[in-house]
Amino acid sequence: MFASPSVAAVLAAIRAAAPHPVLLVVKNYTGDRLNFGMACEKANMEGLNCQMVVVADDCALERSKGITGARGVAGTVLVHKVAGAAAAMGKSLDDVAALAKQVCSRMGTLGIAIDAVTVPGAATVNDRLDDKTIEIGLGIHGEAGMRQSPLLTANEMAKEMLETIRTYGRQVGDEIVPMFAKGDEVCVLINNLGGTSNFEMSILANSTVKILEAQYECKVSRLLVGSFMTSFDMHGASVTVLNLTGADPFLVECLDAPTDAPAWTAVDVVGAGGDRPSATEIPDKVDPEESTTTAATTELPSLDGWTDAKEALTAAAKALGEAEPLLTKYDTIVGDGDCGITMKRGSEKVLEGGIPTDHPVTMFASLADAVSASMGGTSGVLLELMFRKMSSTLSRSSSIGKKELFAAFVAGVEAVSLYGGATVGARTMLDALVPAAASSTLPDAAAAARAGADSTASMKVASAGRSNYLSEETLEGTPDPGAVAVAIVLEALAK
Repeated sequence: MFASPSVAAVLAAIRAAAPHPVLLVVKNYTGDRLNFGMACEKANMEGLNCQMVVVADDCALERSKGITGARGVAGTVLVHKVAGAAAAMGKSLDDVAALAKQVCSRMGTLGIAIDAVTVPGAATVNDRLDDKTIEIGLGIHGEAGMRQSPLLTANEMAKEMLETIRTYGRQVGDEIVPMFAKGDEVCVLINNLGGTSNFEMSILANSTVKILEAQYECKVSRLLVGSFMTSFDMHGASVTVLNLTGADPFLVECLDAPTDAPAWTAVDVVGAGGDRPSATEIPDKVDPEESTTTAATTELPSLDGWTDAKEALTAAAKALGEAEPLLTKYDTIVGDGDCGITMKRGSEKVLEGGIPTDHPVTMFASLADAVSASMGGTSGVLLELMFRKMSSTLSRSSSIGKKELFAAFVAGVEAVSLYGGATVGARTMLDALVPAAASSTLPDAAAAARAGADSTASMKVASAGRSNYLSEETLEGTPDPGAVAVAIVLEALAK
């Protein structure tokens, strides 16, 4: 699978492109150099115009190690991109080849893998890496790298690769200078070796850019992240750094030139003098207990018959907390077992105090904040929706009396149905809330909620919530715990 194309195959490709001049971009492996080189010579003997550029961007092996030289790896695609753009613009073969060689002289690559490649059809599986070991500097054909190492974090991997690339250096005249230095502008390519998730690739890209800019004080003006040169299912990635400082401006133009190549990833470009937006800039931390409503700073509607609700709210919260064992029992049968605990967390938050009870607008807004901060899960979100809708509905009234309170309750229940997607008969808290909202007095609402909750015990199908996954036999005889919780609260309020 990893063998070089034959001389005949390469020559056939050159002839197919004739009479146009042809540039062969070859990765530095012995078989590739020999077969492509022979095809190039044969083509020129036939009167065709052909040249070859060898890419040797791998920084894994010491320069002094043998005559084979560095391997050609993912940086090759940057040579393809620049040379291809120059050719498309009508440049001569000599000019395209010279530009390709300039790219080769300015870049270095290093790869790291967590798992080696599985070669299709191979008799044995390559298992030289265990779960706690990575390989640094391995080749794209799965050949061994410079060394193995215990598992590293993304930051540690990025530092290892960048420092190796930097110190490997590049040849400028008779000297070997660092691949990049303080103040240099660079293009970075993060290449997926085949089996790495987008999530992991993004983490590595973030670490690489941050280290280059913060530690080495380079400007990452171009960033490419994607699957450019893969090795089947190899779980790993490589980093390529192309130094653009002092490069031919036409090279950069070719790098940025648009292409319709379907697999080419869009380049993240920061122009000259531009600043890269920080990947770590996030809004200031918001206190989850801080109310997001403006009710406290706006003029509140007048009240008609409202009395301080502290006593009633406390009684309801206590009743809900004391019902935790019952609700947990029911939810263990028909859900995931956390309904009682979730409701108790909400009740405890209310009992801590801090809920203003002298006005319903601020009370319901604060209740929404309280359940949001303490309950979590679907129940917490649905109750927050209901309380916030009740608060906003009441805030638009000129005066608040019994009629407006029930209208706000209806609006809150409708919001739960709208955003939660359930209706009566779905075996949810709405089976208690909807009948209660259709009542005209609080005692009637409590009785309706209890009847609705009890009715869920005979419902054999649940079309919403965790109960949706359960069989008829499991559901039958056990009421929905969310509906029971609603009934308990309304009964406590009615008393």
